[in-house]
Amino acid sequence: MTDLSGRDLVLTRLIPAPPAALYRAWTEPELLKQWFAPKPFTVAEAETELRPGGTTRIVMRGPDGTEFASSGVYLELVENARIVFTDAYTRAWEPAAKPFFTGIITFAPEGGATRYTALARHWTDEDRAAHEAMGFHDGWGRCADQLADLAARL
Repeated sequence: MTDLSGRDLVLTRLIPAPPAALYRAWTEPELLKQWFAPKPFTVAEAETELRPGGTTRIVMRGPDGTEFASSGVYLELVENARIVFTDAYTRAWEPAAKPFFTGIITFAPEGGATRYTALARHWTDEDRAAHEAMGFHDGWGRCADQLADLAARL
């Protein structure tokens, strides 16, 4: 069996909002657009087809107008508790040219708040190292702060 522990990057936060608010922010395109890119980046497009095998697509726009698109499919959706998605497929189980990671997002009630965990499980050790070098902790951390701000208003 392969040891995957070295391929994971994890961010966790205790967010003072209910799991339902965080789940909505992750699954409703208009809400995703408000927090999913670390400022000054924005989300130009967001699509969610909420079912296993359904497409997820996000287009981030940089301050200079450059766009960065990412597509994948949902593997699992447990309302208000867990979202699992991967870029290993682009849509409808069509393999991607180069899979990079699977995201496992959990929302666990904890003392009137939610323990938010975002785990990025990479296909290779090199992919994990590249994602970390791209600024995983800073970028995903800033997005988690933006998510918390939004969820407090939902």
